[in-house]
Amino acid sequence: MDSKRYTYRVTWSVEDNQYVGLCAEFPSLSWLDADQSKAFSGIVDLVAEVVADMISNKQKLPTALSEKKYSGRFAVRVPSMVHQKLALEAAERGVSMNRLVSAKLAM
Repeated sequence: MDSKRYTYRVTWSVEDNQYVGLCAEFPSLSWLDADQSKAFSGIVDLVAEVVADMISNKQKLPTALSEKKYSGRFAVRVPSMVHQKLALEAAERGVSMNRLVSAKLAM
């Protein structure tokens, strides 16, 4: 497994007054640095070390989010008043509630 296939991001941490590098597939890992690019390279290197350790210990690696298959379906429970409001808005726009909610989520 190429650890560079995982999902990385760098964000500013007000609390730490530094950039923090994160990996979505390894939420317990992070890398702090005053330099944004070093925060990124730090988390990438850290994940590579963890992946190598997991492989050597024959542990199962998390699947990269980019390699997962998504059906395009998920269920969401909302309060009845929200459901009613969405149904009314969809009817007024002449679209299905599914199309309305999908458009809202895509924003």
